[in-house]
Amino acid sequence: MSKLKVDIVTAERLIYSEEVDGMILPGPEGELGLLPSHAPLLTLVQPGVLRVVKGNEEIEMAVAGGFVEVLDNRVTILADAVERAEDIDHSRAEEARRRAQERLRGRTEEDLVRAEASLRRALIRLKVAERRRRRGAHTRSVGQ
Repeated sequence: MSKLKVDIVTAERLIYSEEVDGMILPGPEGELGLLPSHAPLLTLVQPGVLRVVKGNEEIEMAVAGGFVEVLDNRVTILADAVERAEDIDHSRAEEARRRAQERLRGRTEEDLVRAEASLRRALIRLKVAERRRRRGAHTRSVGQ
């Protein structure tokens, strides 16, 4: 059975690089599922939860947005920022959410735009961390 070769990179480093069975990522029209033999594609990645499926395992990451290219069973994600569930500091994410909510009470349009973006990022990070906690704290080192 064929696999997808997935590379997830940011400007700073390679985050993940493995062959997988499939993945689900946040796209412009909702969640986008990718399986082997997917049609060629180039589209935006929206901020949200990115899930990689490998065997019976599902690896979750918080992604801040970017682009995805699918071509010949190869998926390349150029992300603004990505955090693996095990790397998310729950207390820092909670504090970021609190600060963003306080900024939303501000009066300037610029403050509101920045606060909304910060709040979205914090909520995504918290969602990924909470889902990992519910599944159990078993960690797996992947693609470092």
